[in-house]
Amino acid sequence: MRTLFLNNEILIKELSNGNEKALDYLMDNFHQPLCAYASSLCHDHDTSKDIVQNVFIRLWVKRKEIKDIRSIKDFLYKSVRNEFIDEQRKEKRRSLAYEERYIQSLNAIVENHDEELLKKRISLIQLEIEKLPKRCKETFLLSKKEGLSNSEIATYMKVSIKTVERQMTKAFDILRVKLKNEFKHLFFFLILSRKNIFNYNI
Repeated sequence: MRTLFLNNEILIKELSNGNEKALDYLMDNFHQPLCAYASSLCHDHDTSKDIVQNVFIRLWVKRKEIKDIRSIKDFLYKSVRNEFIDEQRKEKRRSLAYEERYIQSLNAIVENHDEELLKKRISLIQLEIEKLPKRCKETFLLSKKEGLSNSEIATYMKVSIKTVERQMTKAFDILRVKLKNEFKHLFFFLILSRKNIFNYNI
């Protein structure tokens, strides 16, 4: 029965008709190559598996809409790429939403025009950032000073995205403890003067 699926047209037809064996055939033949492709995009093994899993789930749910596909292979690889792009966009939206929660506090600082207080807070933030563990500090600065995404940092440092996320979480946990009440101002300074905070003259 499997040999029938070697024909792209029959494979798509059987899949669109709800033949689970057609889906099994696709997963047996494309799951590993697609994971490898996804991993080349996101540099993370677990994330790549999630991406591919989502692609197969979506393919099965929308199987009746694939009748006009010319190449199931091309369709799968394109779907993986699109899934990766969607995840990157979601990550950026989550990051922006997280940072925007601090805008009100930042505006209050700026409106008060308290230069000495501003210098004091920036000095304290700079000091604690410098005290971060080496890899933790490097990851944090690439993100907050250079403005790189987690994916770009992973590529630059030759590590997984999960490793980048762990380092960022570690940095924020350390800074939260060290800065205490001043921690709520950290994000605003980073947003307000992406690079200037690291070169601010006290």
